[in-house]
Amino acid sequence: MTRQSVRRHPLIWFAVASIVLSWWAWPFYLFGLLPNPIAAFGPFLAALLILALTEGKSGVIGLFRRMGRWRVGPGWYLTALALPIVLSGIAVVINRALGASVDLATVDIDWLGLASTFATVLLIPGVGGAWEEPGWRGYAVPRLQSGRTALRAALILGVLVAFWHLPLIAVGQVIWTDVIQIIGAVILFNWLFNNAGGSVLIIMLAHASNNTVWSTLTSKVVTEPYFFRQAALQAVVWCAAAVIAVLVSGPTHLSHRHAKQEEPPPPRPADLPHAPPRALR
Repeated sequence: MTRQSVRRHPLIWFAVASIVLSWWAWPFYLFGLLPNPIAAFGPFLAALLILALTEGKSGVIGLFRRMGRWRVGPGWYLTALALPIVLSGIAVVINRALGASVDLATVDIDWLGLASTFATVLLIPGVGGAWEEPGWRGYAVPRLQSGRTALRAALILGVLVAFWHLPLIAVGQVIWTDVIQIIGAVILFNWLFNNAGGSVLIIMLAHASNNTVWSTLTSKVVTEPYFFRQAALQAVVWCAAAVIAVLVSGPTHLSHRHAKQEEPPPPRPADLPHAPPRALR
């Protein structure tokens, strides 16, 4: 990796760095030294690295500003927190209609445990997926959307994010149907990101909500032999919601009221203006 190469192809190097800075945990997991085969904060570190090499201090500060962008309409906070709950609930209802044994009356909701899990996923890097988002949404999306439709940018990112999860799929922590759900989730999260004025914080809340709902509620409500079908149904429901978001908001911006978030890549060295030669004295 050279500075000139990174400046010419920042998104490609971001993708490579995200994988390298995340997958290093895989061999440690195989030897029982780490609980997860992937370091979830890898995309965040990759974004910081690429920004430092291409844009310097201003680029890094810009990322942190997106992460702290909290002045967003309260409706988008509600949407971020409720969307995973609603979609998981729809999948549970469908699963039950198909014959799954789901007894909601016997589920004892530990509200303190829910709050603790949510706070852990949101605030501690490496636990859950919230700290992926400064990389995916904070860095990659505004640059992918520059010169592309928001939908096309989401599909490109969806492929990268799905591939990034390969170690989790390989060890059985993530079901292969989640690859399909990831594509739908990326579209929905990009829709949320563009409508929330480019707030990474909103997306981190949504990601933390999704991880919390799946790990502490859905996995308890639906058990074997209906658990795999639940995962498959959630993939279908998330993708269906993504299709609705595209049809309603349009593929260009994934928003009717706001333009897609764009940050063009920094100029290449060859594109920088050259100062005229100084006159000889």
